Amino acid sequence: MTTLKDIKLIELPVVEDTRGNLAFIQNDGFIFDFKRVYYLYDVPSSAHRGGHSHKEQNEILIALSGSFEVIVDDGNQKESYFLNKPNIGLHIVPGIWRELGNFSSGAICLVLNSALFEEEDYIREYEDFLKSKK
Repeated sequence: MTTLKDIKLIELPVVEDTRGNLAFIQNDGFIFDFKRVYYLYDVPSSAHRGGHSHKEQNEILIALSGSFEVIVDDGNQKESYFLNKPNIGLHIVPGIWRELGNFSSGAICLVLNSALFEEEDYIREYEDFLKSKK
């Protein structure tokens, strides 16, 4: 059973240069092999994204630009992460409810996912999520 202790901030490798920094992500030696990459952008500051849990899939969320808040919930506790650096990712394991909000103007949230889209892997109702944690 996963808990908030399984959530980790990860630092991506960065090549620093006077011309600008370059952060990179590659499957070789990464936390998990990612199968799907997508990004959220033009999200109004008053909007909320997420509002679900995954049964099997891992995700890494990265603020490529701007900032946003991620609230994670294991059914017993909640914790909030403020993402605002493009070289820091938040690893969310299966069995954790997540909600994203407080998007700054121009924010871009990059998501690396361990699997292709499968609706069956989503728990979209909070009450169903709580039942799955028992």
